[in-house]
Amino acid sequence: MGTNGLIAMLPDMAVFVLVVERGSFSAAARQLGMTPSALSRQVARLEAALGVRLLERTTRQLRLTDAGQATLARCRSMLDAADEAVQLAQQQHARPQGRVRISMPKAFGRFVVAPLLPAFLASYPQVDVELFISDRDVDPLAEGLDLTVRVTDTPPPGMAGRPLLPVRQLLCASPQYLATHGRPAHPRDLAQHLCLYLAEHEADKRWQLRRGNEQLTVAVSGRYATNHSELRLQGVLAHLGIAPLPHFTTQAALEAGQVETVLDDWEFTTAYRGMAWLLYPPNRYLAPKVRVLIDYLAERLGAKTSP
Repeated sequence: MGTNGLIAMLPDMAVFVLVVERGSFSAAARQLGMTPSALSRQVARLEAALGVRLLERTTRQLRLTDAGQATLARCRSMLDAADEAVQLAQQQHARPQGRVRISMPKAFGRFVVAPLLPAFLASYPQVDVELFISDRDVDPLAEGLDLTVRVTDTPPPGMAGRPLLPVRQLLCASPQYLATHGRPAHPRDLAQHLCLYLAEHEADKRWQLRRGNEQLTVAVSGRYATNHSELRLQGVLAHLGIAPLPHFTTQAALEAGQVETVLDDWEFTTAYRGMAWLLYPPNRYLAPKVRVLIDYLAERLGAKTSP
C-alpha cells in the first residue's frame, strides 16, 4: 500500500481506537459530534482496506477480534506518536498537564505508591493519575499505559526503566504462634510448621531459601493459602502460621510488634522479589506529565538514576 493509501486510513484508525475505548459507536459519536452510522462506515472502510474483521458487532456490545486486538495496539501507538509530536512542538518546559495511566502489582500499589499520590496531585494540579493494580504482567502498549511497575531482576527488553526500590520477602509469624509452635531454627524446620503459601501453582508449596552459596528447597504445608499478601498478613495476625510477606506489606505490623520475622539470615527467593522497576516506552521525548511522575516516584522511593 502506498503513502496516499496509508494517509487516507489514518482518520479511520483514530475512529476505530475511539470506538473501542468508549465501548460503542454511539458514545464515540457523541464525543465527536457525528452520527453512529458515520463512524460505523469509517470502521467498515478500515476493515475493507486491511482485509480483516476488526470488530464483532451485536446489539448490546462490541467485541474485538484477534486481528482487531493486534490492530488496536498499533493504532493506539500511532495516536500516541501524534500526541508526542504535538507536545514536542509545544514548549519543552510547559506546565505538566493531562492524564497519566500507570499499572503495578496490587500490594506495591496499595502500600508503596498509593500513599504518595495525594502529595503528587497537590504539587501538579493539572496532572491526573489513573492507577491500575493487577498482579498479571500487562502489555503497556496494548492497554494504553504510560507507565508500569514490574518486580523483577531482569527488566523486559524493549522498555526503558528506572529502578525504584528492592523488594524483599520476609518470613513472618505472630508472637502468639511462635510461643505455641516454636521458632524455626533452620529452613528444614518449616516442614513441621503451618505455612501460608500463594497456592497459584503447585510449586508455591516448595519454598526456596538462600544463605550465601547455600540454597535449600523445603516442601511446606498449611491450612490457609492465598495469593494476596495483605490477606496473608491478616492470616499471620490471626496466628495461622508462617508466611512470606513483602517487606512493605508487613512494615507497620513489625513496628507495632504484631509480627516477628524468622530465619533472618536466610533469603526467601521463591517468588515476587527483586527490583521494582518503573517501565515506559523508550521514547527520546517523554511528555512532561509522565516525566514529573517518574521523577517524583524515584525521588520518594530512593532511586537516583535519571531516565
